[in-house]
Amino acid sequence: MGRFWTLLSNLHSLAGPVVMLLYPLYASVIAIESPEKDDDEQWLAYWILYSLLTLSEMVLQSVLEWIPIWYSVKLLFVAWLVLPQFRGAAFIYERFVREQIKKYGVLTDHHGHHSGSSNGKRKKKFVQFIVPKKGDQEAY
Repeated sequence: MGRFWTLLSNLHSLAGPVVMLLYPLYASVIAIESPEKDDDEQWLAYWILYSLLTLSEMVLQSVLEWIPIWYSVKLLFVAWLVLPQFRGAAFIYERFVREQIKKYGVLTDHHGHHSGSSNGKRKKKFVQFIVPKKGDQEAY
């Protein structure tokens, strides 16, 4: 029984990096190379949510240490986010994150206007400052 428990705990510690990092990295590369947009959305949403989860864990580390099943719950949650049958990352992003981003005016619409704010002119000037016009480039 002791060897079985050791094997099980080692598989559990190996499953985390595989499910949370290796497979998403592989799938993200495949998504970038494919012409479909749905898979790009899924994996961008995954990395956003994974980053938020990691930051939350860093902040709440002292509390999470007292929850013995936290790693298992996190592993199951991330598996739900990652597995293509569920598309959990896209679901969470569409349902919750996008609404909060729109609410606080972080998103821009397709015409370059900042949603929920009136600083579109400042943003346009900033972009012009970074990207020079064709006539502004000096010959070297």
